[in-house]
Amino acid sequence: MKQILIIGAGFAGLWSALSAVRQLDLHGRKDVEVTLLAPQAELHVRPRFYEPDVHAMAAPLQELFDAVNVRFVQGTAFHIDESARRVGYRTRSGTQCALPYDRLIMACGSVLNRPDMVGIEHVFDVDKLDSAARLETHLKSLAKLPDTPARNTVVVAGGGFTGIETATELPARLREILGEGAALRVVVVDRGAKIGAALGDGIRPAIEQASEALGVEWICGATVASVDPAGVLLDNGQRIDASTVIWTVGFKANPLTEQVSGERDRQGRLHVDGNLKVKDNDAVYAAGDVAYAACDELGNYTVMSCQHAIPLGRHAGNNAAAELIGVAPKTYSQPKYVTCLDLGAWGAVYTEGWERTVSPPEDKAEAKVLKAQINTMWIYPPAAERAAALAAADPAIPVA
Repeated sequence: MKQILIIGAGFAGLWSALSAVRQLDLHGRKDVEVTLLAPQAELHVRPRFYEPDVHAMAAPLQELFDAVNVRFVQGTAFHIDESARRVGYRTRSGTQCALPYDRLIMACGSVLNRPDMVGIEHVFDVDKLDSAARLETHLKSLAKLPDTPARNTVVVAGGGFTGIETATELPARLREILGEGAALRVVVVDRGAKIGAALGDGIRPAIEQASEALGVEWICGATVASVDPAGVLLDNGQRIDASTVIWTVGFKANPLTEQVSGERDRQGRLHVDGNLKVKDNDAVYAAGDVAYAACDELGNYTVMSCQHAIPLGRHAGNNAAAELIGVAPKTYSQPKYVTCLDLGAWGAVYTEGWERTVSPPEDKAEAKVLKAQINTMWIYPPAAERAAALAAADPAIPVA
């Protein structure tokens, strides 16, 4: 029995598994087993971790895996032996085990890049389910503290996609906890020269309007130099008293990718060919946040988002299975790029193209409805019904 082993149960891992099974089903092959290795049989809906009630943002997968005959192994991968084609992992109890593979799909995601900075242990983040839950517990605990400027102030380090969605959601979250009369202050600190610099000029006016309406402040051209329990010091010498500091700056590929032979980009992502096989590697594919893949022939490459992770998974799984059974692969291509940025109670903004040109629905309320559909429906796993789930894993399905 040949083995396709997938590391990770995120968007890329889930859709790799479904697509591999679909390809095998299409050709009536029963001689290849699809195994997925992850700490839990859950899809953690990471794009929503800036929202409240984060404990509810894990979608169970075991029933779906059972329906499509994906073997789930609970554990955390720690070693890749390419010469022996084995992956070492630890069980929840700490026991070390290993799994063989004929084709390996790296879908182990990304991690927040925490710098070696004084006081970094005092910051919160929305990177993982546990850390987002820790932030939520902390925010709720603020109501027990004396009403001071520090208690009422949150500093968000980083004005990229995650930082903006986190910051614009915070006023409503804090009012729910501290009351409508609290003198709230949410401050985004970003090294960019302008508000929303990382996202470009097209989307900036919406970010500026939302920030002004929600009372979100921006300090541009600066970075957080150090953190302590009472606040932050910026590299420009400015001090902000704050009981809450949220770090959203910089993501890198899971360090496990360092054990795979192949070229990497500056974020540690593995360079892959058009079939998502790691370049110059005999047996390893990559999908999701660990893959540096060309989206088109214009020089655009995938970004770390579920928009790319889902179709990357559909192609990686399909092509790993196709190679094993000797059928034609399907080249990955995703020329359409869109952004739907949540801007809290103000609304949302939808853009198309790599220049992020605002497109219909241009109304902020309509865009907010679209964002809600994306977050609560479109990115969730399919139901545990074999035929429908496998049909949804077809790499030919166009995804924005």
